[in-house]
Amino acid sequence: MRIRDWQDVLEDVVERDVDPQGWRAVAGDRSSGVGEDMYLAHPRAGVFVLKTYAKNPYDLRGVGGHVARKVDDDIGSYLPEENTPSRFAVRSPPEDEDHAQSLAKRLETVVQTHADAPTRPQDFFDDVMDAVESPAFGPMAYDQYDRPDELDGLSDTFEEAEELLEAELEELIDADEVDRGFM
Repeated sequence: MRIRDWQDVLEDVVERDVDPQGWRAVAGDRSSGVGEDMYLAHPRAGVFVLKTYAKNPYDLRGVGGHVARKVDDDIGSYLPEENTPSRFAVRSPPEDEDHAQSLAKRLETVVQTHADAPTRPQDFFDDVMDAVESPAFGPMAYDQYDRPDELDGLSDTFEEAEELLEAELEELIDADEVDRGFM
């Protein structure tokens, strides 16, 4: 595994040529220290991990890496099911003004269609993400105040990568002289 800046890892996720709806995520507090951990997984793209912290309210810093090339049954057991109510999405900004207007028109049509008919929240979310051309979205196990059990399971599965990423993140935190997070 190559340790990279967290934004470079997200760029790698965005550039994957896979079904955008096939992604799953698990996130929560780090097991020690400030910041959060996040695992992003797709059956064809593999598993990515991000470790981030807020240097200040305007600057998120962190590291990450590609820790597995595929999702096997063991890893899959820690990932949320399709009917999980929490969702996540990764987005890139529109290319230009014409692209932004095109996305806005598609989004307007989706919102109007769902307003006129009964719909499940997951279906509405999926259709909105399709309309805005999200390259990665899906269900997410997340706890903003603690650490979900699934996150501990993934951390145990990728113990060696976790140790390397934790050490690298701690170096960033020490260099920035950050000893607590922002809420």
